[in-house]
Amino acid sequence: MADHDQAATQDQAYFDKMKQQILDALETVIDPELGIDLINLGLIYGVDLDEDGKCTVEMTLTTMGCPLTDMLDADIKRALTAIDGIESVEIHLVWYPAWGPERLSRYAKMALGIH
Repeated sequence: MADHDQAATQDQAYFDKMKQQILDALETVIDPELGIDLINLGLIYGVDLDEDGKCTVEMTLTTMGCPLTDMLDADIKRALTAIDGIESVEIHLVWYPAWGPERLSRYAKMALGIH
């Protein structure tokens, strides 16, 4: 049983490290309209990584029908597949909960002049 617990702890440490790398990579993807990254804009709702190296990103957009969807998808895939251990990326657009300015980080609010 101890070996199983140790393996589970190592797996959890690996996935925690990978999640941080994923979030760091997503901070490099900039929304060209606003000039702020997806994390600080609050557009990323969740990330997951399976044992096969498939990374799933749940995200929203500031507006439905955003013309930048394809460009953001390409930037996200490029940023995430650069991480060792990520073989593929799947992006799920979700519209609930709806995005609003309350999801902006303090940094994003300052950069956009929202007080």
